[in-house]
Amino acid sequence: MTDRRIVLGPNQYGKAEVRVVKVTRDTDRHEIDDLSVTSQLRGDFAGAHTSGDNAHVIPTDTQKNTIFAFARDGVGPPEAFLLRLAEHFTSSFDWVSGGRWEAERFAWRRIEVGGAPHDHSFVRSGEETRTALVVADGDDRHVLGGLKGLTVLKTTQSGFEGFPSDRYTTLQETDDRILATEVAARWRYVGADVDYDAVYDSVRALLLEAFAARYSAALQATLFEMGSSVLEVHPEIVEIRFSMPNKHHFVVDLSAFGLDNPNEVFYAADRPYGLIEATVMREGLAAAPAAWEGIAGFC
Repeated sequence: MTDRRIVLGPNQYGKAEVRVVKVTRDTDRHEIDDLSVTSQLRGDFAGAHTSGDNAHVIPTDTQKNTIFAFARDGVGPPEAFLLRLAEHFTSSFDWVSGGRWEAERFAWRRIEVGGAPHDHSFVRSGEETRTALVVADGDDRHVLGGLKGLTVLKTTQSGFEGFPSDRYTTLQETDDRILATEVAARWRYVGADVDYDAVYDSVRALLLEAFAARYSAALQATLFEMGSSVLEVHPEIVEIRFSMPNKHHFVVDLSAFGLDNPNEVFYAADRPYGLIEATVMREGLAAAPAAWEGIAGFC
């Protein structure tokens, strides 16, 4: 093995987590976009690694400045903003063959004053973080929408029964338990004519409704129902991936205090936890591994 040449493998580089806040103030009623944007370029950068030749190295500081400059013209849906960045870098530099642009969008809602939403004062909305990803691979563009940190809980209509048992099994079967999870999901779009903001709002609502509406035989079953509900409504989405920890709630034994506990007092354990991950997709879809390459974890 020692006679094999040492060569450079796949690589990318860029500026990570650029925090950009854009205030639109062309009227007295201001709007706010709050993003964390990462730009990573792929292409002919071998010289920088193997010979210290920086002729093709677009400074990461330049990538940061480009993000700010593009925000000056407006942000809009994060997916569309990332597509603009992808087009700029791949069309402006011949040696840039593709890249990966990612964003997290932080939500703000208006503070109410006298019962009315204020024109220019906001409070951070902490329910979840919207995510977006664009991968450029030659002429191909892969667009992923998503969210993370969407914490949900149902106090009943959830159980876990019929599982195998061996000498190490202590978990008891139940048809009435708390089900709680923190949803992280990414979905892949096809086609270019997509209203990303409207689809995001719809997907979020569908996920919540599917979680709440049906009895859950297991978190796996609920995950599949959530993904199916999205694909049934949105033909522009071809697959959706989930990573969902089972945030366990254990009934506390109060018998030592002479008290019963009819599923009312629980201990919320933060770890260890079950971790359920799966993809819900359309049968026969064309796989797009390039869209998912470089994503840490399952989604």
